Amino acid sequence: MSDVSAVKAALKSQVIETPSWGYGNSGTRFKVFAQPGVPRDPFEKLADASQVHAHTGVAPKVSLHIPWDRVEDYAALTRYAGDLGLRIGAINSNVFQDDDFKLGSVTHPDPKVRRKATDHLLECVDIMDATDSPDLKLWFSDGTNYPGQDDIAGRQDRLAEALAEVYERLGDDQRMLLEYKLFEPAFYTTDVPDWGTSYAHCLKLGPKAQVVVDTGHHAPGTNIEFIVAFLLREGKLGAFDFNSRFYADDDLMAGAADPFQLFRIMHEVVKNGGLEAETNVNFMLDQCHNIEAKIPAVIRSVTNVQEATAKALLIDAEALSEAQRSGDVLASNGVLMDAFNTDVRPLLAEVREELGLARDPFAAYLASGNQERISADRVGGEQAGWGA
Repeated sequence: MSDVSAVKAALKSQVIETPSWGYGNSGTRFKVFAQPGVPRDPFEKLADASQVHAHTGVAPKVSLHIPWDRVEDYAALTRYAGDLGLRIGAINSNVFQDDDFKLGSVTHPDPKVRRKATDHLLECVDIMDATDSPDLKLWFSDGTNYPGQDDIAGRQDRLAEALAEVYERLGDDQRMLLEYKLFEPAFYTTDVPDWGTSYAHCLKLGPKAQVVVDTGHHAPGTNIEFIVAFLLREGKLGAFDFNSRFYADDDLMAGAADPFQLFRIMHEVVKNGGLEAETNVNFMLDQCHNIEAKIPAVIRSVTNVQEATAKALLIDAEALSEAQRSGDVLASNGVLMDAFNTDVRPLLAEVREELGLARDPFAAYLASGNQERISADRVGGEQAGWGA
């Protein structure tokens, strides 16, 4: 797409969903680090998310995590989001923190534990109804640590049974998004370890079930852009969890570790129609800002995704196709590298200016004084974080 006006239009219509948990305290398995000004409830998380949207113009949706974001009145929470110019995005389930789930949740050997886990997933669908959320996002920590610990195929049967029950509960305009993860906390077998397992279950369930690709959930060297291209071709790419990794599931800011990989992924997204509204791919962030300030870090992540998208949109598709047809390897690669090496920051600054926003959202937020205000105002109470 070489038409600059078309590139700008695509960038203006882009939507990036931010995670409620990204605004809370987080850390490593050794320590969670508290910061001043961190939200104490879901309403304050939404207020922080509204700052990201106000400065970037492309982040109007917020994922919720249950039970971390459980409230008594979801209609009030939804109205509050609307008042801030936001809407509720995916509802994320949590079947990994209760003691009962030590040996698994929906794949646990004990049917009572499986029932508890499935009931939680059904509760999440109820919350979707109450918040007008279109997506149920599922990630399971289920798996085993030792050979012989459990029946591998039997666990897949249990998983399929739970997914089928929840799938039947979904409304006509709701989706189930099934995430996968290579390992952790299960180190011998993971019940949904890769895109193929997720794809197989989603294919069997039906059109309302699609795959979530988390950029940090792969073995080193995995070609994530191939997975993206394949799932788009099959109509089964439902969502991204954008983050960065150096070693494993690091959940660092998107584009921080390997901007070229993010660009390659976005190239396949653009080329295969992933930005089109009818494709309905949900571009989400899934990040934990352990040592950096939360709102500025989310803004940086959003702008990193924007930059990768802009570069992908600037690829000369006609020149690339011609080089590929003629078998010119160097020319084909050169077309991509030319786009990747383009400084798109001035283009994005123009886009923001045309939207009535500051040219540099990161600097504008820091100058706004909001960080100092929330640090002074949010004193007392219990800060939100992992498990809160």
